Order: sequence, then structure tokens, then C-alpha cells
Amino acid sequence: MDGMKAAQVLVVMGVSGSGKSTVAALVAERLGWIFVDGDSFHTPEHIAKMHAGQALDDEDRAPWLARIATWIRQRLEADESGVIVCSALRRTYRDILTGGSRRVRIVYLEGDREVIARRLAHRHGHFMPPGLLDSQFAVLEPPGPDEHPITVGILAPPEAVAEHVLARLNETGGVSA
Repeated sequence: MDGMKAAQVLVVMGVSGSGKSTVAALVAERLGWIFVDGDSFHTPEHIAKMHAGQALDDEDRAPWLARIATWIRQRLEADESGVIVCSALRRTYRDILTGGSRRVRIVYLEGDREVIARRLAHRHGHFMPPGLLDSQFAVLEPPGPDEHPITVGILAPPEAVAEHVLARLNETGGVSA
């Protein structure tokens, strides 16, 4: 290779309120990569369901995950790196998104329930009501070592969390310095 890295996609995951969209946008901006919020792949019906305080089930999530996985595959096929936000709370969801490719990296924004509940209490205009937080933690399966995740705590300000993600990405050979 001539020093150019193969395209890759970062999937920034975590429960609602962990800062996924903010951190992912900062990471994408610093890397000059395409950024997409996975929420934009939800149907209006699913957004309405969540807004009404109803958690999505696996049947609801399947077409949404398939649309995100297609977007990821299209980026890699076009040799375009990108960053996408997706809660990806279960291992099976992440397996769908990565498709077994090591060019798709999981970035897990890890935070405890109390910190995230405080954040959600101060957030306005988002379709995910704070009441669904318990359901998110109930299904959360943190990524295991075999998924080679970049796990970053969320206590620092978003800019510092993004810098930590970039440093870990660089350490693991994910991006050329």
C-alpha cells in the first residue's frame, strides 16, 4: 500500500444520552469523514412509537439495522470512511452492522445510569424520552474483547471524549496520524 489506509467505518454506540451524536460528529469532523446519525434511518412510525414512550422490539429494529448495515457496506465499497451513530445495544445488532468486517469499528461510549439519567433530564427536543432509559440498560450488552471495541467513558466534556476516541483509534492502527 502507498500509505493510504483502507476505508473504514466507526459505529458509535451506547444508550440514549451517552453523547453518541455529539462525539461522533466531532470525531468525523476531525478525521474529515462522512457523518450520519443512525436515527435518520428510523421510520416516522418508529420515531412516533419511541416518542410515545414505547421501546422498539427486535422486529421493529430489523429493517432499521439493515438500512444502517447497507449504508456501512456502501461506504466501504466506495472506499469512503465514515462515522455513524447507532445505539447497537445488543451483540446481535453489532454483528449485523459490522458484517464480520474488521474495517467496521465499534466505539462504545460507556456511562452509568445515574450520569445518563441526569443528562436526559436536561435534554429537550429529542424523540427518546428519559423513561425509556431503563429499557435501554436492560438490553445493553457491552461489547466484548473479541469485538475489538474502542471503549471510552463519558464523564469528560464531549471534545475530550472525542479526542480520547481519536487517540485510541490511532493507538490501535485504525487511522494514520
